[in-house]
Amino acid sequence: MKTYTPIFLMLLLVLSVSCKEQISTSIASSQPKALINKNDIDRVEPPNWWTGFKNDSLQLLVHHQNIGSYQPSIEYPGVTIAHVSKAEKSNNYLFIDVIISNSTKAGTFNIIFKNDDNEELVTTYELKAREKSAEDFVGFNSSDAIYLITPDRFANANPNNDTFDNLNEKHIDRTNDYARHGGDLQGITEHVNYIKDLGFTAVWPCPVLTNDMHHASYHGYAITDYYQVDPRFGTTEDYRKLADELRKNNMKLIMDQVANHCGLEHWWMKDLPFSDWVNYQAHYEANKANWNNEIVKRSSHRRTVNQDGYASKIDKQEMSDGWFVQGMPDLNQRNPFMAKYLIQNSIWWIETLGLGGIRQDTYPYPDKDFMSDWAGAIMAEYPNFNIVGEEWSSNPLLIGYWQDGHQNADGYDSNLRSTMDFAMQEKIIAGLKNEETWGTGLMEIYTALANDFHYTRPEDILVFPDNHDMSRIFTQLQGDITNTKMALSYLAVLPRTFQMYYGTEILMNDFDKPGDHGLIRTDFPGGWEGDAVNAFTGDNLEETKKDMQSYVSKLMNFRKNSKAIHSGKTIHFAPEDNTYVLARFNDDETVVHILNKNEDTFNLNTNRFEELGLTGKTLKNVFTGETVIWKDSIALKEKGAIVLTTKLK
Repeated sequence: MKTYTPIFLMLLLVLSVSCKEQISTSIASSQPKALINKNDIDRVEPPNWWTGFKNDSLQLLVHHQNIGSYQPSIEYPGVTIAHVSKAEKSNNYLFIDVIISNSTKAGTFNIIFKNDDNEELVTTYELKAREKSAEDFVGFNSSDAIYLITPDRFANANPNNDTFDNLNEKHIDRTNDYARHGGDLQGITEHVNYIKDLGFTAVWPCPVLTNDMHHASYHGYAITDYYQVDPRFGTTEDYRKLADELRKNNMKLIMDQVANHCGLEHWWMKDLPFSDWVNYQAHYEANKANWNNEIVKRSSHRRTVNQDGYASKIDKQEMSDGWFVQGMPDLNQRNPFMAKYLIQNSIWWIETLGLGGIRQDTYPYPDKDFMSDWAGAIMAEYPNFNIVGEEWSSNPLLIGYWQDGHQNADGYDSNLRSTMDFAMQEKIIAGLKNEETWGTGLMEIYTALANDFHYTRPEDILVFPDNHDMSRIFTQLQGDITNTKMALSYLAVLPRTFQMYYGTEILMNDFDKPGDHGLIRTDFPGGWEGDAVNAFTGDNLEETKKDMQSYVSKLMNFRKNSKAIHSGKTIHFAPEDNTYVLARFNDDETVVHILNKNEDTFNLNTNRFEELGLTGKTLKNVFTGETVIWKDSIALKEKGAIVLTTKLK
């Protein structure tokens, strides 16, 4: 036996080494591999993804010449291909449904495409680790005041990105209200302190994704690439820098998104994957050689069809499927691949930027069942997030319909926390301009707020004096500074989330052409080198504009620190004697807002307001710093708004 011992030991050694190699290979194959980047494919969207979502599915849109003739494969622990779909209309697409298990680790892997001739294409894809938990994506709320900006018109910090030869619109022209002017993301980032000092807590820039249109592309609502920042605004890194700078200042970035339509120059309009990728697609393809305003099937804009139980099918179709304008193809969200694409795109930007909210453009126009699915998918992943939808209606019934939890007769639930209060905005303008009668003037504002019984959560609704699509508040109020201040102060103390358009703080206006979009979106003075007036620093700024700037700053900074306004209870008193009193209060503070239309000194009798419990208490005027003791009457020395608080420090 001793003569065989060396052989026996050698066999054991070989077997041991072999087993160790197998175990080592097995362990290695279960670990993510760092691979050399390969990029044989023209386009894969989303361009990356993350591990750790509640929804473990991902659908990749792959676009490449004849990619429909290839079969994809992935070898990566925890990642499996569940299904591959070809596009019915174009062989240049594949849609790959991928499952990402909960155990999947962040890393890169290759997607290998092979055809019947064994030709191979490879692209490297990355799964990232999420930077923060889903619960930490906290959306805007009633404690926030949002500063809305048209980026092309705010500040040009980097003139080197003003024009690009490979884009259709190649020039900037500040004398043309509908041309590019050169404002960019860096320009916003460099002025975050200005916005913060005004008292705002969130920034909403109009869309900054690529709009490679031939003219009037500055506004951002004709997107031609949903995963690319328009190079004239900067880069994705610049967008992220803005988000990071806001976070450092305890502020939030709200992204303006567009699910209803894209721009006509979007890359997929030159190679549509399906026959129903956009609405009225057959009509477009038959007429695209002579496409114009007369040929396009435009939306009827009859948005009430979403709620109208009597609405005809044709009325619903013409509203929802019609194109917004000839240059904006209407996306068909009933196509499941389009629906998935739009939902994933929103989530991609939330993760990429660490967003504090989304503003969804033209909310009632897309397929409303899809919009419920879209908002629901986002809120399922981010339970503390927020989305506001644009419903341009003066009817509170329509506004309330879109808020989640509302008991709609048709059973519809939007999954949308916030919508926009155009109704309140309209009534405030009317109430300040109209004469005081039993039913007009301040009574119109009072009655408008009384409609809050219809809303599930009034505090989640977004109220505003003006925005990028309507005349400036100063223009709407016919250049009356006092009325403008009254409008701003009233809006700021309501049980709402507050939003203001850039430049309102310096009385920007559109008097020359009221309602003209190009003029409404005027350049902010001081945003361009060589500007004679600089509103950021106050250089050469008119005193009346400086005064309004100071007024807004005092109002917003007070609002920022008033929990009574953020979440307190509300009482208002029917207008009398050309005055209207509203109070917001909690256990620690009472805020009293008074709108006074009397031109001469008026002694306001306080007996009607006894339930506020203010008798004998000292209150401070937010704007002047003066104190007043709440007695039988308060002297209102001039027309305007007064904001008083029991919090003296």
